[in-house]
Amino acid sequence: MRFVTAETDAALAAAAEGLLAKEAGPDEIRDGWPGGRTERVDDLWRKLAEAGVTATLVPESAGGLGLDENALPPLLTVLGRSGLPVPAAETVAVAAPLLAAAGAPSLDAVLAGRTLLTASLADHASGNPPVPFAARAGLLVLRSGDKLRLYEREEVSTEPVGAVDGSRALARVTAPAGGGRPLAEGPEALDAARRRGVLATSALLVGLAERMIGLTVGHVKERRQFGVPVGSFQAVKHALADAVLATRFARPAVWAAGWAQATGDPEAAVRTSMAKVLASDAARLVARTAIQCHGAIGYTTEYDLHLYAKRAWALAADWGGPAEHRDFVARELDLTGVERT
Repeated sequence: MRFVTAETDAALAAAAEGLLAKEAGPDEIRDGWPGGRTERVDDLWRKLAEAGVTATLVPESAGGLGLDENALPPLLTVLGRSGLPVPAAETVAVAAPLLAAAGAPSLDAVLAGRTLLTASLADHASGNPPVPFAARAGLLVLRSGDKLRLYEREEVSTEPVGAVDGSRALARVTAPAGGGRPLAEGPEALDAARRRGVLATSALLVGLAERMIGLTVGHVKERRQFGVPVGSFQAVKHALADAVLATRFARPAVWAAGWAQATGDPEAAVRTSMAKVLASDAARLVARTAIQCHGAIGYTTEYDLHLYAKRAWALAADWGGPAEHRDFVARELDLTGVERT
C-alpha cells in the first residue's frame, strides 16, 4: 500500500511549517517553561489558528476546514518537529471536534486562537490525574465516567504539578460535580476521541524524533576528536543509523493509523496503538542516542537538545505508554497466550 498525502492536508502542514520555521525557535520553547514569556507562545498559537490549524477537524458548517484524520499526521509531525509548547493534540485532534459536534459557543474563540483549550480523557471520577496545559488553559475538556464535559477556567480549581517537561504546564484539576457543559457520552464517543489523541501524539513524537536527529547530525559533523569529526566514527554512525531507521519505521505506521481512522477501518484501534508503540519507542531511542552522541553537553539545560528530549519522554508516556498499547494489540490479535522469548 502506498500512502500519498492529499493536497489539502499537505498545504495545511506546509503553511504551519513555514510559520514555525520563521517564528518558533528554542527561545520560544523556553518561554513556555515556568518563568518564561508565555504571551509569545500564545501569540504564535493565534497565528497558527489563523492559518487553520485549530480548525483542522472542525466541519465547514461550524467554521472549520472540514478535513479528516488523514490531515493529522503531516500537521502534527510539523508541530512536533517545532517543539512549540502548546496543546496541539488536545485541541486539534480531541477537543475542538467535540466542541463543534456539541455546538459549543466558545468554539469561535478557540478557532481564532484567543482561548487556549486542553483536554484529558483520564477518568476524573476515579481520581485527579494531571492535565496537560491546565495551568494555562482557559477551557478544559474533562472526562467523568463515560461523559465528556467542557469547563471554563473559572469553574475549576487547579494545582500545578512538576513535570519532566515544564513547558507542558501540568496541573491537577478539581471540577464541581454536575458542572460544565455536556459534550459527549458513551463508549463510542470516548473511544473515537481517545484514538484521535493517540494518533496526534504519535505524530508529535515522530516530529520530535526528526528534530533531535537533525540536531545530532549537525553536532557530530562539527564536533571533532583526534582531528576528525566524531560523526566519522563507526560507533556514532551505527547508533544514528538505528535511530533514523526506528523513526522511518514509525512514520508510515502513524500515516496508516490516520488513514484507518478516516476510513472507518475495523482495525483502526489496533493500527493506532501500533503507531503509538513505534513512535514512542523511536522517540525514546532517538533521545537516548542524541544525548550519547552529544557527550557531556547533551546533559545540560543550556543546550537546546533537552527541550525536545524531555517533551519526547513526556509524550511517550502520555495517551497510554508503549506497554499499555502493546498489551492492547496482543489482546486484539489473540496473542496474550503466546510465550515471549
